[in-house]
Amino acid sequence: MTATSRHPDPRGSSDPAAVALPDDPAVRPLDRALLDAFAAFARGAGGAVADLGCGPGLVTAYLARRGLRAFGVDLSPAMVAVARRTYPGLRFEVGRTAALDVADGALGGVVSWYGTDRLPPEELPEVCAEFARVLAPGGHALVAFEAGAGRPFPGAGDGGADAGGGLAGGGGPAEGGGPAGGGGPVAVGGPAGGDGPADGGDGGPLGMMAGLLAGAGLAEVARVLRQPDEREPAPRGFLLYRKPPAS
Repeated sequence: MTATSRHPDPRGSSDPAAVALPDDPAVRPLDRALLDAFAAFARGAGGAVADLGCGPGLVTAYLARRGLRAFGVDLSPAMVAVARRTYPGLRFEVGRTAALDVADGALGGVVSWYGTDRLPPEELPEVCAEFARVLAPGGHALVAFEAGAGRPFPGAGDGGADAGGGLAGGGGPAEGGGPAGGGGPVAVGGPAGGDGPADGGDGGPLGMMAGLLAGAGLAEVARVLRQPDEREPAPRGFLLYRKPPAS
């Protein structure tokens, strides 16, 4: 991941977080709505929020502007240095998403905004398990990733549990406009133009990532498949999951 240069804010703001960049979620309304929904859930759970694979800190700053105690973690020291220079009032750390220096149950939320796209497929189950470990009961995880056809996932094609697309125990998501019975997860999708799953994606990247999160013990809240805009090569998948309350 390369650093993105910032341009002067035409409104004259001295706050670098106020500048909308091409890859800032603020310029994509659906992405912004998903982050805002995640922020509302995370505020309700309490605790800090980790932006994992934070890169130059755009999403960390976006969440901080919405009142969250957000901090960023990235494997690249160069990216962490860029984030610290750009947002000196926020905390950024070098670290691995699969081995966070965070206590069990300490976070109200975790977000991975395309951070999993840069990980080897075999690390994804470990990463999802780490999400579950650091979340407090009632905390939420939001995962955004490229959902085009051909993305490799562990267990794909072998009939294993990792290839599944719904909740553990057979409670898959309801298709279309609302949850079955009013309380289940929501699936939102559409034609992928030949470059990705044509629906919610039980057998495609969206369903495969959902299966990994469910396998880690998290419960699905919503899934969204967004078609690519003119700057994107493939559809985008978004999964919002919740750690169930302690029994």
